[in-house]
Amino acid sequence: MHGQISLAEKASTSEAFSIVSDQNIATIYYDKNEADLVATAATILADDIERVTNKKPEVLADLPSSNGILIGTYNNLLIQQLAREGKLEIKDLENSWERFTIQRVTKAFEGVSELLVIVGSDRRGTAYGAFELSKAIGVSPWYWWADVPVKKQKQLLISNLPYHSKEPSVKYRGIFLNDEDWGLKPWASKLMDPEINDIGPNTYAKVCELLLRLKANMLAPAMHEVTGAFFKYPENKKVADRYGIMVTTSHAEPLLYNNTTEWHHDKNGAWDYVNNKNGVLEVLDSRVEEAALYENIYTVGMRGIHDRGMSEVPEGYTKANVLEQVIDEERKILSKHIKKPADVIPQIFVPYKEVLDIYRSGMELPEDVTLVWPDDNFGYIKKLSDTKEAKRKGGAGVYYHISYLGEPNDYLWLNTTPPALMYEEMYKAYQSGADKYWLLNVGDIKPGELGMQFFLDLAWDIDSISYDNLPTYNAKLLATIFGEEYTNEFKHIYNTYFHLGFERKPEYMGWDWRWNSIAAKEQIVDTEFSFENYNEAEGRIQAYTSIANQTEAIYKQLPKVQKSAFYHLVYYPVVGAYLENVKMLTAQKNRWYAMQGRAGTNKLVEEVKQYDQRLSEITSHYNNLENGKWKGIMTAPERVPEVQLPPLSTIKLPEPSEMGIFVPNADTSSDFYILPQFDVNTKREYAFEIYNKGSKPLKWNAETSQDYIKLSQSKGETADQNRIIVSINWRKLPNKKQLQEQIRLSSGDAEKTIFVSIKNSKIDKPNRLLYVEDNGVVSIDPAQFSRKSEKNGSKVSVIEELGYTGQSIQLGSIVDKGWANTATEYDFYTDKAGYVTVYTYALPVFGKDDNTGTKYGVQIDDSRVNWESTASAEYSFNWKQNVIRNATINTSKIWIKEPGKHTLRLIGGDPGMVIQKAIIDFGGLRESYMGPDPTLIKP
Repeated sequence: MHGQISLAEKASTSEAFSIVSDQNIATIYYDKNEADLVATAATILADDIERVTNKKPEVLADLPSSNGILIGTYNNLLIQQLAREGKLEIKDLENSWERFTIQRVTKAFEGVSELLVIVGSDRRGTAYGAFELSKAIGVSPWYWWADVPVKKQKQLLISNLPYHSKEPSVKYRGIFLNDEDWGLKPWASKLMDPEINDIGPNTYAKVCELLLRLKANMLAPAMHEVTGAFFKYPENKKVADRYGIMVTTSHAEPLLYNNTTEWHHDKNGAWDYVNNKNGVLEVLDSRVEEAALYENIYTVGMRGIHDRGMSEVPEGYTKANVLEQVIDEERKILSKHIKKPADVIPQIFVPYKEVLDIYRSGMELPEDVTLVWPDDNFGYIKKLSDTKEAKRKGGAGVYYHISYLGEPNDYLWLNTTPPALMYEEMYKAYQSGADKYWLLNVGDIKPGELGMQFFLDLAWDIDSISYDNLPTYNAKLLATIFGEEYTNEFKHIYNTYFHLGFERKPEYMGWDWRWNSIAAKEQIVDTEFSFENYNEAEGRIQAYTSIANQTEAIYKQLPKVQKSAFYHLVYYPVVGAYLENVKMLTAQKNRWYAMQGRAGTNKLVEEVKQYDQRLSEITSHYNNLENGKWKGIMTAPERVPEVQLPPLSTIKLPEPSEMGIFVPNADTSSDFYILPQFDVNTKREYAFEIYNKGSKPLKWNAETSQDYIKLSQSKGETADQNRIIVSINWRKLPNKKQLQEQIRLSSGDAEKTIFVSIKNSKIDKPNRLLYVEDNGVVSIDPAQFSRKSEKNGSKVSVIEELGYTGQSIQLGSIVDKGWANTATEYDFYTDKAGYVTVYTYALPVFGKDDNTGTKYGVQIDDSRVNWESTASAEYSFNWKQNVIRNATINTSKIWIKEPGKHTLRLIGGDPGMVIQKAIIDFGGLRESYMGPDPTLIKP
């Protein structure tokens, strides 16, 4: 690929090609004998030029008779003539898949001094070339689906030619429209295809155009009970073909047949191959006969109705050999109607859920069928090709989710799958040979636009994205739409958004992860984010508040023409996630305050109701963008907590004021208070709260036993509460290793004491990173290691923007050979000894070849290595817990024989393990969701 085509401000004819000028509008030419997609691309390109310039080129199915744009495929006779005459370089397109080139040709033909020629190796390659030009002149792939505005231009000059694309990294790339019940279906039924009251050809035309603009080539249509099957409406398949989009189907739809709505038990009998073979094969035969004229990718095999498991088989059969018979019959049907050998017809087999166990039991699959490995519905791919599978003719692929309906709970509202997680999983799949077929479950498309674009960008050119540029991917994309001046803000907003959503999805803030029926309500309980320890819940509220405020500020600054697009791509996801989180956490705080009798309890009730109302308002605003264009698209299932008001408590306060004290890590039911220990090595500040338990204002005073203890406030009067920051003036401390001091609080006749412990034993400044034990805990960010070990070509990779600390380490690559070739080491210092518990937070990934997870080692100094694993059987309690919190938390009990300096080692076992956090507990670990921040001293 040479450079990147772009608009030129000014250029002579020798430097650039003029599409539109004051004197000229280039005509677009194509050959009427080409595939329909070439004409479609030419027509849409003309529309795009008009969007930018208000001038529409003429589109002619004829030979070029004047300067203009020629669009065609490699085999086009006119293009072949230009190539033979040495005017056009297209050699790389021969026998290629979906490649294209854009070149300026001078003296093309008699009377034609200049042409801009767009050539594709095939029909889709040609369309991709046309839409690459559209993007260069300023038409975003999301101009319609996210209302991204087009910047108007008076002239269009194209420079940086020629442009040659590579072949796509993944052959088949596309999306699955799924769980459309609450957004896509009601919206499309009323606004796109009202004549059929369903998702139909008008909707699919817009979907297919979007896919082409994103360089995708296949679509798995919506298939729930509420939606008519794709083939129910004859125009659907014609629309897909007109746009060159191949139709594929999910794991549950063999040979493009949607048994969810097309199979009727009363008419067809049981959906059971063993007991109703003829009935099953009859409908499959009919479907392939109908679809055979078009380019499709056929799912082979058979599950139950919709997303149910395969039917039980009679004695004497196994599910594996029944599936083998099913596939054999299906391939006969394909050959019969497509008139080609079965081994050249694109087919996939998706070992989804229970089918993976059937496949593993010894099932034989034809060599040419593509194995499509599914993730576990939560972003972790369940299996990758082993050595034998990697050599199969049909190759391998992946079925991946950024939206899901099912156990342990749904996430259908917002896309919070971090790009870094998607890249880590998809890249290792690609490395192990999964380069044939990538399908992304996008739910309703909205608001998953950024996730969809990232997935398809990666599938098109996997080398264009790496761990190095991942942190800026979304920021740069958004900056091209809204302005380069916002790049850094977009980086902070979206990296924080994905980080917080990775810790806990907004849909899971009700903390009830039973999968409920559609009509059921979430049984909302307190989260595990702690208001008492490590400033965890408050820190989450503050982080969300920060990015919401940034988002609001940018929104106000933007011109009106950009506001709708910003609402789609940034405002609604970020502010929506913020409102859901602060609503649920503020409700939790309200219930917690009520137990303490705080005067501030009742005020929080109104705050929660305001957050809930605001969430309804921004959702309504979304649905009314662009004069109601999106009416009905942004809704959520009733059981998702964002549509519920959480439990709230009100209390009756006594009239006289009464002083209450809250100290982090203290028992709030007693009058004994001690702040976390202050340590000269970490120099942290801590806080306590003085709160009122009566309806009259509370007057209070505070004094310290020594002047080197600093309070942010020493007296006050409050109707509800004051938060006091406590710090130490380290330069004034006496030369003692340990100090015990006090803060005395008084209000009227009431007096309380907070004890202050200060550790003044300074550790020699390290020459490497050093962690310290602080309040009984060493907390480690694995990406901040003291040293690393890499052998036999294996590498330790730091993955930015993934994990609880904001970065993680990957111990080796999935393609590494051998065991334990990588390790990272973390020096730490403690004044304690004895047994410690090491908690390691790993990604809940699966192993390459089986269901045993990925193993890694944990060691302190020369202790026995504790080999831990991420293994959990799918749908087990542990698996559900792990995917909900995006972590497998393992515990290793290790003996430390004496105080002093020690080293924790994390040892790569199965290559590709990702560790996101480690905690060494000396007995001081408090209840929380993620534990304390890293206790790190840098050189």
